[in-house]
Parts: sequence; structure tokens; C-alpha cells
Amino acid sequence: MKVSVELTFSPLQDDFEQPIIHFIKKLRASGLIVQENPLSTQVYGDYAQVMSVLTTEIEEALELVERGLMYIKIVKSDRHEYKPFF
Repeated sequence: MKVSVELTFSPLQDDFEQPIIHFIKKLRASGLIVQENPLSTQVYGDYAQVMSVLTTEIEEALELVERGLMYIKIVKSDRHEYKPFF
């Protein structure tokens, strides 16, 4: 089953950029399709593979910050080629 996952990582601390950059670089190195925009990161692929990578990388990301939020949205379909029609 293919999925599209949108992630927003929000460290609740003054030095918030480095943990976000580290998290995105780890996702890029995973072999999954990864796309970023200023507000979130999207990951696309097979459900089992995506969730395996996210389990590991989210745990590491949260361990690197004192406090933080991770917002996750999962869609059952691979939307990486979506183009707005308007």
C-alpha cells in the first residue's frame, strides 16, 4: 500500500533550526521520496517502509530536543506527482 505522509517538526526551544535540518537530512538519506516546503516535509512510499523509517527518525529527532511537537498526516495514496489544476 502506498502512502503520502506530511510531517511538521516543531522543536519548542530557541535553537530550533539544527534539529529540523538534521531530521530532514536523515529522511533524504532514507531512499524514500522526500519533498520539503517552508511549513512541512512530505514523505512518499510503501507504508511499511515509510513507517519503519519514520519510527526510527522521529524517535531520534525527539531525543535531540528538550521539548518538541511532531505533526503527522497520512494519506492512503502516493501523491508525490500531484500538480494543482487551478
